[in-house]
Amino acid sequence: MISIKKVLIVGIILTFFSLKLFAQSPAFLIPPAEFTAFDTPNDAGETVSLTWSTSPSDAPDVFYAIYIDKDKNGTFEKEAVRIKSNTSYRTSVPEIYGHNKNNGNYHYIQINSRKVFNAGIADKKQVYYFKLAMLSGDNKIFLDTLASATVHGNWIHTKKINSFVIMIILSAIILYFIVHVRRNPNMFLRKIGGLDAVDEALGRATEMGKPVLFVHGLTGMGSISTIAATSILGRIARKIADYDANLKVVNNDPIVMSVSQEVVKESYLEAGRPDAYNSDNVFLVASEQFPYVAAVGGIMTREKPAANFFIGYFFAEALILAETGATTGAIQIAGTDAYTQLPFFITTCDYTLIGEELYAASAYLSREPMLMGTLRAQDVGKGLLIIILVLGTILASFGVTFITRIFEAF
Repeated sequence: MISIKKVLIVGIILTFFSLKLFAQSPAFLIPPAEFTAFDTPNDAGETVSLTWSTSPSDAPDVFYAIYIDKDKNGTFEKEAVRIKSNTSYRTSVPEIYGHNKNNGNYHYIQINSRKVFNAGIADKKQVYYFKLAMLSGDNKIFLDTLASATVHGNWIHTKKINSFVIMIILSAIILYFIVHVRRNPNMFLRKIGGLDAVDEALGRATEMGKPVLFVHGLTGMGSISTIAATSILGRIARKIADYDANLKVVNNDPIVMSVSQEVVKESYLEAGRPDAYNSDNVFLVASEQFPYVAAVGGIMTREKPAANFFIGYFFAEALILAETGATTGAIQIAGTDAYTQLPFFITTCDYTLIGEELYAASAYLSREPMLMGTLRAQDVGKGLLIIILVLGTILASFGVTFITRIFEAF
C-alpha cells in the first residue's frame, strides 16, 4: 500500500513542476505596445532596423518572429528572423540610441533586405513591410501594427565624425611642427640613450681600428622593421665614411642585401668618398635561421668588431647573437619591435631601442625636417592623449563620462 507520505511528496513535486511550467509558458501573450521600422543610419543601404517595446510576456521560451513582404496587403509568409524575447535590445547599438538607460526596455534587430529576398542589389525605391508576431508553444499572435521602411545608403558615417576631427587635429599638429622645424633645425627632441651612443660606438671602433658589424633581422623588405633598419644603416654608413672606419653588413635575404648595398653605397657617395665603398662588406651569409646565426657568431669571434648593431625583427636567434657579441667585449646597440626578444637584448646589450624608438631613429640620426616634425608631433599627440586619459579617468570616477564618449569608436 502506498503511504500518505509518498503521495504528498509526489503531489508536491508535480505541483512544483506544474507551477514552473506555467510560469515559463504563459497561458496568454501580451503583445508589445510599439513597433516601428526605419532605414538603418550610416550604412551602405542594405539593412532595415526594427524596434519594439518589451512585453510583460517576455520569457526564455517566448519568441518574436518578423515577417516581411513587399506588398502592404501581402500574405507575409516570408519569415525574416526569429529571436528569443529576452535578447536583442537597443543597448547593443549605442551608435544609434546612445547610452540611454531606457534602451533596455526596447528590442532591436537589423534585417538585410538583400539577403531575405536573395537579391544581388537592394532596391532603393522598394518599400518593405513588416509584421511582428509573438510565439510560445502553440500560441501565436500578430501585432495589429504594420511597420514599413525603405533602404538607402549614406555618404557620411555621422558617428565617426569624432575620428575625423581627431585626424584633422593631429594632421594640423604634424604640419605645424614640420614648418617649425624647417625654421628651427635645432629643435629639441627627447633623448634616446641608444641613439646618443651611436657616435660613441663608431668613434671607439675607429680608434681601435676594428670593424663595425651591422646585423639585420630575419624578415624581408616587406617588413616595417627591416625598412627602418635600412634607414638606420644609411645614417651609420654615412658616419663610417666620415670616420674612415670599416663597416660589415650581414644579411640572410638577397633582396635585403641588394637594398643594403645600395644604401651603403649612397651614404659613401654623400660623404664624398665613393672610392672607399667596398661591396664585399655587404654580403649574404645564409638564408636559413640558425646557419645564419652560426656564421655571424663566427664573424664576431674571429674579427672581434668594436661595435655590434642588431637592428630589425629577430626571433629565437636574438639571445645567441647578443651573448656571442657580449663575450667579445663589443659595444652593442639593439633595436627591435619584436617584444618577445626585447628582454634578451635589454639584458645582453649596452643600449636597446624599444618598439617605436626603432622607427624614430632615422629622424634622430638624419635631422631631416620632415621626419623631425612628424616625430615631434607624435610626441605632442601622445602627451595630449595621456592628459585626456588621466582627466577622463578622474571625471569617470565621479560619474562624468562625456570624455570617454569622444573616443568611442562605433
